[in-house]
Amino acid sequence: MTNTANNPVFNAPNILTMTRIAAIPLLAVLLTSPNRDAGFWAAALFSLAAITDWLDGYLARRMQIVTVFGKFLDPIADKLIVMAALIMILPYDRVPAWMVLVILGREIIITGLRGIASSEGIVIAASDLGKFKTIFQLVAIIGLLLHYDYNWFLGIQHPLLVVNMHNAGMFFLWIATLLTVWSGVDYLYKFIKVIIR
Repeated sequence: MTNTANNPVFNAPNILTMTRIAAIPLLAVLLTSPNRDAGFWAAALFSLAAITDWLDGYLARRMQIVTVFGKFLDPIADKLIVMAALIMILPYDRVPAWMVLVILGREIIITGLRGIASSEGIVIAASDLGKFKTIFQLVAIIGLLLHYDYNWFLGIQHPLLVVNMHNAGMFFLWIATLLTVWSGVDYLYKFIKVIIR
């Protein structure tokens, strides 16, 4: 029997990351239906995945088991689950296609630039813009998955207490899209600045 404690791949942070990837097919299945219940459970699953994203990084630092495999897999897991959620809700017109294109295009371009920089032994530090972009993306997607009107105020029935989650999601998605472009341009500027030295 393999001793996972001595295996740099099978540690708690990496297992959480792999669990996040394993959740993607279930998320996709849930989102084959546009109904309220499916959206609710998809949002719950996506929220749980977002928590594991924070938790695996926290555990890796606290347990001092940051691995090359983990550093490679963690951002891929994040991008895959975001891509899956956005692509699956496109047919229901819950998100503008051009926003999805901007978000996914930015991730592909930056991943490619990081790969080039890494092959040259260059490390370009990520800015806080990228972290804020991710936070707003996650909050936006949860809202878009829920989509319908929800009363979050202990069942008190009043029109002013009802929140349309689609509108809330779109509000945060606009911010996320602006941060996506801003952080992408910022990274590209840093990349060019380092490369032409």
